[in-house]
Amino acid sequence: MTPPSPHGPSSPLLDRIRSPGRRSRPAVSGADGAWTYEDLCAAAESAAERFGEAAGGLASERVAYLFPPGRAHVAALLAAWNAGATAVPLALSHPLPEQEHVLDDAAPRLVVADPALPQARAVARAAEDRGATALLLSRDVLATAASARPPHSSPDAANAAGPRPPHSSLDAANAGRPPPADLPPREEPPPGGGRPAPPSQADDALIVYTSGTTGRPKGVVVDHERLAAQIRALVRAWEWSAHDRILHVLPLHHVHGLAVALCCALWSGAACEFARPRPEGIWERWTSGGVSLFMAVPTVYARLARAWEEAPEAIRRRWSRGAAGLRLMVSGSAALPVSLFERWRVATGHELLERYGMTETGMTLSNPLAGQRRPGHVGHPLPGVEVRLVAPGGAVVAEGEAGEIEVRGAQVFAEYWRRPGATAAAFRDGWFRTGDLARVEGGSHRILGRQGTDILKTGGYRVSALEVEETYRTHPDVRDIAVAGVPDPEWGHRLCAAYVPAEGLPPAAPDDLRAWGKARLAPYKVPRAFAAVDRLPRNAMGKTLRRDVALLFEGGTGGTGRDASPRTGPDPAPGPAAAKAGAS
Repeated sequence: MTPPSPHGPSSPLLDRIRSPGRRSRPAVSGADGAWTYEDLCAAAESAAERFGEAAGGLASERVAYLFPPGRAHVAALLAAWNAGATAVPLALSHPLPEQEHVLDDAAPRLVVADPALPQARAVARAAEDRGATALLLSRDVLATAASARPPHSSPDAANAAGPRPPHSSLDAANAGRPPPADLPPREEPPPGGGRPAPPSQADDALIVYTSGTTGRPKGVVVDHERLAAQIRALVRAWEWSAHDRILHVLPLHHVHGLAVALCCALWSGAACEFARPRPEGIWERWTSGGVSLFMAVPTVYARLARAWEEAPEAIRRRWSRGAAGLRLMVSGSAALPVSLFERWRVATGHELLERYGMTETGMTLSNPLAGQRRPGHVGHPLPGVEVRLVAPGGAVVAEGEAGEIEVRGAQVFAEYWRRPGATAAAFRDGWFRTGDLARVEGGSHRILGRQGTDILKTGGYRVSALEVEETYRTHPDVRDIAVAGVPDPEWGHRLCAAYVPAEGLPPAAPDDLRAWGKARLAPYKVPRAFAAVDRLPRNAMGKTLRRDVALLFEGGTGGTGRDASPRTGPDPAPGPAAAKAGAS
């Protein structure tokens, strides 16, 4: 296994991944095969050499990469760190304009992509247009590197065989082609086979982009020590060990899939098995045994629960036995409906562990591993994390009162990339201001929503959209619902709701929905208009896009007809409206 480089100290996570005691242990696997930790380190070292050959010195530079979840994705991440660079994961689900925003903002020196992806060449061309080096690196090349070169062999010996062939058809096409006029001067590789000093604990590990629900996505900078602090807190709280195996179905451009699921597994010497989020496949994999952890967003759990509920009785019994073999199931990235918590307990016997965190802070609050997990609550601060709830002026509120969540600790991000003003505005006296409101009930935190997004003002009252949604999900005719505020000259905001009717039922009458709500909610909390839709607009992590919901009540489709297509049914109430940006 590759020893720490003599050029300088490595990151805490890399040190653990390279630990000699785990060489033969399973590390990452998926449809494309399995690697031990020794294989993973060999592939990452080989990829780091190719990165250096393609782009020169990468120390303190950025490397953006686009790979599907799996072995090659993990190797690309570690290769960026081995090269001394900051890793910038790109989202598979994002269209080219969103990818270009990240390329413009992060300004990576090198962009690496899997040539098998349909968008790979378009992203590579966009990178070159911005003066970056583009490298198409196939998964097969990395797999060959993992099995062919002993990971403890020196890079110098590997380079002695002579120059490598072009990495891809794009490289071959670019041979002899002049670089773009604005390409920065090419740096000569440092001595030692083109391998720069690995990162120190103070160096940046990641730039992860926010979801962009309250504006253009911002790059969140997390250095290696902050990343280690995030991991340590979760490993301690959830008792990760080398005996764990997590079935991984989350996107890897987001903190949930990247830091919470993947990095905790690698830190612990556990196995990370990648799979597609297909309900029947997940149930069957649990049934085959060997999986101890699972993490997903509420949308995935809802699909899993629905598949179980629709399956024949014999299959349900078999699936339930398989799920019971896991030791922990975690839900996050969006609010978990209480009704889904109960449905999941019926199907599996598991009480989902809900937690709270942000890209900027990592995970901060969690229900306990052992102890009561309260539906609709996210528990207590994780080890080493300080959390307080404050009034608008900054005074700490009493228990039971609503306040903004502020977080302090070693795990909080370093800065917004190239946004010093936004960074300064995000902190108050050393505390990060999340913008989320919560209150403590019986010692456990309950999230009320995001200010300006989930917290809506109507007629002088502040209303939690999450509370209204949770109530209406208990309506027998409603399968799911999203509430948004549409600007109104009289009320400030007029509450409107898009909902998915229960399976097999026609849309309910708006007057009936309002009357039902008035029997359970204060009058100002009841939506004034309802629209039935086939699906609610959500982002990749299952968060409701409230701005798209609001647009439904302007007579549009919210710009996401695929996810929020109106059904034949109740008409939204007419009236002047302008879409309000912001989503949970």
